[in-house]
Amino acid sequence: MAHYYMEPSRTFSEFLLVPNLTTKACNPSNVTLKTPIVKFKKGEQPAYSLNIPFSSAVMQAVSDDRMAVALARSGGISFIFGSQSVEGQAAMVRKAKSYKAGFVVSRSNLTPGHTLKDVLELKERTGHSTVAITSDGSANGKLLGIVTGRDYRISRDSLSKQVSDFMTPFEKLIYGKSGITLSEANDLIWDHKLNCLPVVDAENNLDYLVFRKDYDEHKENPSELLDANKSYVVGAGINTKDYEERVPALVAAGADVLVIDSSDGYSEWQQSTIQFVKSNFDVKIGAGNVVDREGFLYLVEAGADFIKVGIGGGSICITREQKGIGRGQASALIEVAAARDEYFEQTGIYVPICSDGGIVHDYHITLALAMGADFVMMGRYFARFDESPTRKLKVGNNFVKEFWGEGSNRARNWERYDTGGKAGLMFEEGVDSYVPYAGSLHENLSKTIHKIKSTMCNCGSLTIAELQKNARITLVSATSIVEGGAHDVILKENSITGE
Repeated sequence: MAHYYMEPSRTFSEFLLVPNLTTKACNPSNVTLKTPIVKFKKGEQPAYSLNIPFSSAVMQAVSDDRMAVALARSGGISFIFGSQSVEGQAAMVRKAKSYKAGFVVSRSNLTPGHTLKDVLELKERTGHSTVAITSDGSANGKLLGIVTGRDYRISRDSLSKQVSDFMTPFEKLIYGKSGITLSEANDLIWDHKLNCLPVVDAENNLDYLVFRKDYDEHKENPSELLDANKSYVVGAGINTKDYEERVPALVAAGADVLVIDSSDGYSEWQQSTIQFVKSNFDVKIGAGNVVDREGFLYLVEAGADFIKVGIGGGSICITREQKGIGRGQASALIEVAAARDEYFEQTGIYVPICSDGGIVHDYHITLALAMGADFVMMGRYFARFDESPTRKLKVGNNFVKEFWGEGSNRARNWERYDTGGKAGLMFEEGVDSYVPYAGSLHENLSKTIHKIKSTMCNCGSLTIAELQKNARITLVSATSIVEGGAHDVILKENSITGE
């Protein structure tokens, strides 16, 4: 006989937080949003933690290398979309990992015999304005000079002019020696008013470059998420079809955390993918999506480092209306969080859960955290910003950005459907749409974070763990939902009514 869940399937909009005592210590400036992203044993520290509980969705319209850099700079993580060639995704990971680091291996190198045309073509291809000139054009060849935009003028110099004629030669460079600390390198940069400091070995072979902009950016972004090498932490999405080819390339490119992108994660296909990754690579991997205790435990036993929760709740997802599969996001999250806590009590292993989908308003994020999520994954939220990879258009009198689902014909990401065949080609589970353009990620994310911290203070909590322990959550009626917004008034034009 079929199993029936007789309790209604609930969404975040059906709940509100009831305030606890706000003590004088409960000030937003005292709130920390640091949260684990991968499993760890009781009494130990996780290999990776986020400084803010945000991740961007594994979507073509959301998460490329630019979003990965922008979100890591703010303290979260982006999972670069996998519905592209292995080479294309690996290139995005490498670009994000090399964007900012204390000691950077030079990726733009030429020889003195190259020309200005070669310099301009390399700059166009890589986006790098600093080019190391080495004896053999490699990243670790003998350093002979440096070329920056100040060394040439396109309007006056011939494109055939050799690099040796306009580079700053090694004899005139300020440089550091191998073994120099990052602090010492930064001191040289500041003392000599440099934008870039090369670091060379005893034979003057190039080891690294250290950039002034990296120091400046760190000062401006104290919550940035960095690995042990001072590079941004970067995630990447994989599927259950070509993982044997894709995973090695992503690991080689430097991906820190992987996640299986799937419409339904409770499958043997995911078990096989997780076991392959765990048997062959030292990299963390998340799995999902699931909506109940059984799905959570299945993927945890398979070896997953974190679990994504949610089916059919995304703003562009039509899985529920197409297939009749899914569950209200709040109900799914509450059950999986209870299973996570039970598993932790029994085994001493804490497996973080990510709430994926169902976020409409900023306060839904706080509710998700209170209900047990360690972090949230969002698509529509991040698709609105300058840093997302889609076009900004003007539709009517409003600016919008394009936004489409991975289950849409436009994405053609059929690899995310764990059917073992081509059944996913028969119908769509996502739509092609627009979202209102919202500006920069940093500006909008700062407002959202302040809302979350303020609400946590109302709940008497200074950490996410305290919020999950102390939160008081109430169901609301349809009438009280109406009551919670502006009502019985005539709004003035341009009134602030939403987020």
